Amino acid sequence: MVEPRSGQPFDVAAADYDRRFTATRLGRRYREVVWAELARGFQAGDRVLELGCGTGEDAVWLARRGVRVLATDSSQAMLDAARQKAAAAGVEHLVATRHIDLGALETTRELSDPFDGVLSNFGALNCVPDRRAVARALARLVVPGGRVLLVVMGPVCPWEVAWHLLHGEPAAAFRRLRQGAPVPVADGLAVRVWYPTPRQLMREFRPSFRRLSLTGIGGLLPPPYLEHLEDTRPGMIRRLAAAELRWNRVFPFTWLADHFLLALERRR
Repeated sequence: MVEPRSGQPFDVAAADYDRRFTATRLGRRYREVVWAELARGFQAGDRVLELGCGTGEDAVWLARRGVRVLATDSSQAMLDAARQKAAAAGVEHLVATRHIDLGALETTRELSDPFDGVLSNFGALNCVPDRRAVARALARLVVPGGRVLLVVMGPVCPWEVAWHLLHGEPAAAFRRLRQGAPVPVADGLAVRVWYPTPRQLMREFRPSFRRLSLTGIGGLLPPPYLEHLEDTRPGMIRRLAAAELRWNRVFPFTWLADHFLLALERRR
């Protein structure tokens, strides 16, 4: 397994990313939880910085609601896909893109104007071993009272553990306990991934930010790579989806989940 330069694995993965995640029914269920939080946090005219924008699905959703987005990523192929998606949706005037590595966010001088808020969705921050530098950068970039929404893979996903143990794959079942271990992304390429707890992430973003809410995503629903369950167990998935919406802000489902969404506010 090769550990490449930053962004390279996602350059390779970009062409297939929407099919494998964005367009899946489970992936859409996950994303709709994030969009509900975006709707509460941002309004038309706001300027939002997106960290790890991927193929631009969230940037386009925000832009369709009149939000201006600077979408950043370490993968040029992902940025190209995001620009194409924004143009196809007719919102390219509201979506700008920038090639920025999260690990260098604190030292970059390409960003200067303040932002009303920040979004980092579906694990971009998991590729950073220590997010305190990101927190310092955002403290400089976000206006007082601005919202920061961070969607991160947590250290324990019960569905993942149970599924892989039942299939005789203990290494895959407990892979999130190996902090910083390489995770395959595409064609023999891997990235190192870390899995902070909500408490650890909150600690890294203090004292400049305060917690608003914590939401589990995939605490009851299976991970999107088990998309086939939408076909084989549709009734079960519908019941789990309804239950998750009721319980996703209640411990332990905020912590024992595929992802968690930590909503923060820049202290005034």
